[in-house]
Amino acid sequence: MDRRRFIVTAAATVVAAPDAQAQAGAQTGAQARVVETATTGQEGMKYRTLGRTGERVSMVGVGGFHLSKPRDPKEATRIVHAAIDGGITFFDNCWDYAEGESERRLGDALDGGRRERVFLMTKFDGRTARAATTQIEQSLRRLRTDHVDLLQIHEVIHPDDPQRIFRDGCFEALMRAQEAGKTRFVGFTGHKSPHLHKAMLEACFAHGWTPDTVQMPLNVMDAHFDSFERIVLPILLRHDIGVLGMKPMGDPFILHSDAVTAPEALRYTMSLPTSVTLTGIDSLPILEQALEAARGFQPLTPQERDALLARTAQAAKGGGLERYKTSHHFDGTIKNPEYLG
Repeated sequence: MDRRRFIVTAAATVVAAPDAQAQAGAQTGAQARVVETATTGQEGMKYRTLGRTGERVSMVGVGGFHLSKPRDPKEATRIVHAAIDGGITFFDNCWDYAEGESERRLGDALDGGRRERVFLMTKFDGRTARAATTQIEQSLRRLRTDHVDLLQIHEVIHPDDPQRIFRDGCFEALMRAQEAGKTRFVGFTGHKSPHLHKAMLEACFAHGWTPDTVQMPLNVMDAHFDSFERIVLPILLRHDIGVLGMKPMGDPFILHSDAVTAPEALRYTMSLPTSVTLTGIDSLPILEQALEAARGFQPLTPQERDALLARTAQAAKGGGLERYKTSHHFDGTIKNPEYLG
């Protein structure tokens, strides 16, 4: 069977939750992997390998939603151009961000030769073949390209998603898009529950498919509460799946705690074995903050990590600062169920 359709792993069985010893081992290996895979390139930017794809991508990426926030679309163009000039190669987006405005702005900014300089990712919501295919085609038109580098199933946040994605045509639409050359790599995203991510991975393996990437919240508060880092990250490392860490600042509710600064939050997520830390950038000063964090990056020492976790433990209780887990604040397909098809 062609690798573009299925990548079969030996572990196509249910993956057990890691025990404490395995988690500790994953953390030790994580620090080694961060150091071993980071290389310095353009403008001092550091690059990492995107799982088993072998692609080298900037260790910090531009979150797509925030490109829709500046009132002037030209400001979004300036941000994208400055990010590329600063060495950032990874750009995130999604079919439903600001009703397509984020994709349109990114497409405009990449026009004129910059598309070839970036690793372009977008996501779609459709769970039926028809909805998924329609959304993929709309995304390509908005982004002004005939293909993206990575296409991901968005918002695996519904309890029936692991069944519906493979039952209702979503997965087949994704595979057809890859076979047609409309994407190089494929994966899924979500922000609600690490247990749902784990169930989705089990469903993937049961269907003989290992995603190239998985995107999920990874931050200093997540380490304390219903943790993707503890439950999902070890599974991704075992299967060499590219790790896309998002919401390093809780978008931006973690910063409201005053227990951690933005540079500390970025450094925490970058110190995990993430291929890319995706952060929302809606202004040039915020872009410079992300660039500085990557250029000057040094992994947290075990002592620094312990101190940061101790300082944030109280604020993390109950997940109140992780509203993507504990509320519907970030749930686009809850607010707009028609997106699912």
